[in-house]
Amino acid sequence: MEYTNPVIPGFHPDPSICRAGDDYYLVTSSFEYFPGVPIFHSKDLVHWRQIGHCLTTAEQLPLANAWSSGGIFAPTIRHHNGWFYMVTTNVSGTGNFFVKTKNPEGAWSEPIPVAQNGIDPSLLFDDDNRVYFQSSRTGDQGDGIYQCEIDIETGNMLTESRLIWKGTGGAYPEAPHLYNIKGIYFLMIAEGGTEYGHMETIARSNLPYGPYEPCPNNPILSNRSMNSKIHATGHADLIEAQDGSWWAVCLGIRPASYPMGHHLGREVFLAPVTWTAEGWPVIGKDTHIEPIMEAPKLPEVLWPEKPVRDHFNDSLLSFEWSFLRNPVEGSWSLQERPGYLVLHGHQALLDEAASPAFVGRRLCHFSSNIETELEYEPQEDGEEAGLTIYMDEKHHYDLAVRSIQGRKTVVFRRTVGSLKVEETKECPEGPVVLRIQALPEKFTVSFQSAQSGRIEMGWGETHLLSTEVAGGFTGIFIAMYATSTTGQSTPASFDWFDYEPIG
Repeated sequence: MEYTNPVIPGFHPDPSICRAGDDYYLVTSSFEYFPGVPIFHSKDLVHWRQIGHCLTTAEQLPLANAWSSGGIFAPTIRHHNGWFYMVTTNVSGTGNFFVKTKNPEGAWSEPIPVAQNGIDPSLLFDDDNRVYFQSSRTGDQGDGIYQCEIDIETGNMLTESRLIWKGTGGAYPEAPHLYNIKGIYFLMIAEGGTEYGHMETIARSNLPYGPYEPCPNNPILSNRSMNSKIHATGHADLIEAQDGSWWAVCLGIRPASYPMGHHLGREVFLAPVTWTAEGWPVIGKDTHIEPIMEAPKLPEVLWPEKPVRDHFNDSLLSFEWSFLRNPVEGSWSLQERPGYLVLHGHQALLDEAASPAFVGRRLCHFSSNIETELEYEPQEDGEEAGLTIYMDEKHHYDLAVRSIQGRKTVVFRRTVGSLKVEETKECPEGPVVLRIQALPEKFTVSFQSAQSGRIEMGWGETHLLSTEVAGGFTGIFIAMYATSTTGQSTPASFDWFDYEPIG
């Protein structure tokens, strides 16, 4: 059997994986979005379902100071003695910390800080019950991977931080993962930066602190300079399946246009791992990730298809929904009007690194139809609500209902850096359906009311919302939002939301 990469599409970077019996769990970065660190479950490594988030409270994840592409950087998940541990960095807050649980679908502990700084932290639970903590940092010996031993109950450092490897010379040695495989310590890292020169390298030693011998065939993973649909592969994590086979998850991108630009974000890819006669791992097909690869020989377990429509009939939002930073109290509700998501706009705007009334989901497909029905009668100029195609505060397209000189109006706004363009059309009273058609190279937007057929509002290039233009580490969200420059708050009631992939 074959499978198609990516196995988790859309903005899900920096994957880390662990196994508990025949269950696999995977976490990814979440940056300035809340809740933090989405967690996925699989039985066969190919089919994944989201089961929650590791960081679900403002105490676990304070994001008030998070800039765009700040917040939560790369997490690592490990399973040891019945406990799951997730270690990560809040670069805009508490630094390095870990949380733990016995039930990955339930609540996780309060954060336990670790004093060793840096980013991309990882854990090794060794055979002698020692716990080693690694991170990418700048220390007294320069840039590289530093390690200390910690008390897993308190997070206290039991040893000083020591440099264990600087990598092979590529930029930004980061994303360390240390494995004890049959008594040999393998240290795998990413180099080259999370861009088109990204690669994965590895070294090994008989001791956890080294000295580490680099693999003579590094990099063991890279799609750089290839004629491929997949680029920037790296930031990998290894896992041994219950049948003894080895696999890797990694991030990669799929540029949608030329010059190359990617707007879906960094996604999760899966690849087989083979071992050379000299005992070194090789990820993928001759170190490359391909769109179609041979599937693991594990029993296939499928999960129910996600429904196209969210009716907002449940008491809680489903797991795919996220807020932009910690939501302001009272800015959203599923109880105020049962069967609707109600947003109350306030003075935080989409053009600011703030927390507007914003409930969004990742754009996970190049082609999709997205619609929502909005009931909203703005009373004051400066109030608006609608849909945004959002990369960051300087790069977003908005399809909104607002009051302009006392008249209800539909606005299509394109914000790209310092440039802003708006199209407006009159909007009748009553519910309005807002529609986005996503295609690989453009978004087309329209609206429809009971009094009119579909009215086209315009289109915008996906490339102008790509990472290559906007910068940063995230991907596009499609979000329902409401704002108010005056602070007045006419409720914006969203009856349903459709997300329908095409093809």
